[in-house]
Amino acid sequence: MSATATLRRLHNTPWVWSFVGAGAVWLATIAFTGGLGAGEIVTAALSFACFTVIVGTGQMLVITTGPGNVDLSIPATITLCGTVAMKVMDEQNTLIIVGIVAALAAGAVVGALNYGLIRFLRIPPIIATLSMSFLVQSSAIAYNRGIRIKPPSALDAFTTGETLGIPWLAVVTILFSVVVGIIVGRSYYGRAISAIGQNSRAAWLANIPVERFRFLTYVASAMLAAICGILLAGFSGGPALDMGAEYLLGSIAVVVIGGTSVAGGRASVPGIWGAALFMFLLVTMLNTFGASAGIRLVATGLIIIAVIAIAGGEKESR
Repeated sequence: MSATATLRRLHNTPWVWSFVGAGAVWLATIAFTGGLGAGEIVTAALSFACFTVIVGTGQMLVITTGPGNVDLSIPATITLCGTVAMKVMDEQNTLIIVGIVAALAAGAVVGALNYGLIRFLRIPPIIATLSMSFLVQSSAIAYNRGIRIKPPSALDAFTTGETLGIPWLAVVTILFSVVVGIIVGRSYYGRAISAIGQNSRAAWLANIPVERFRFLTYVASAMLAAICGILLAGFSGGPALDMGAEYLLGSIAVVVIGGTSVAGGRASVPGIWGAALFMFLLVTMLNTFGASAGIRLVATGLIIIAVIAIAGGEKESR
């Protein structure tokens, strides 16, 4: 295969670059440390990337349904559902399933309310979900009351366990991503949300139930945030009122960097993993280099802006 054909294929597979970037910053980090801690960095990256991948997948589904669609209630939903799960479980292994169901139910309610604001009150998604996040976060604060409840021992063991440096949570999350990839690429639902993102009116004329799929997508995003809240609370030793804060930027960044079209109509499940690893390894590299928190935020922001600009320019050229 010629070099030109290879470059063309890479151009048509944008998610590859997220893995290239992740590999590059990992190599830069271990080169700086002289190879010390290389395996530990990979293990940590796999662990922390799982949470971003889960919420990023929900955000990807929402963004795929078309321009303007975004879920800004994810951080608050993570906090509320993580708190609900831990309080219902009450540190007892026998109540883990009950706690998971309660948290998923709370997430489904948040997703349904998000859609209701968008559909029936005609509020733009960015405003509707941001407003909902304030309500959800307030509910989490009132329900939590500053109490940090430890997770059941079985949940703690699962979220922190590893074998040969590979976290158990990462294995499960990879399997989850494979299933989502099949759903997005081959199922009626996946083809439908792509069609809606490309042209919602044309999708409606093709007898696709546009509003039903939008409803399901917002509910799915909130329920995935609920799952992230459960796992994050188990991983960190209990729920905290700010534990979802970093996923407001993170969930959007991994979608964009991972190759999903910000204009809708094209999803990239593998790219979410590459982008999540890249984001974590980038922060790790900057920490290793001794960069301040301000420089880390500026560098991350500039990278996201650059990727969005490239995506926009590509769209205009077509």
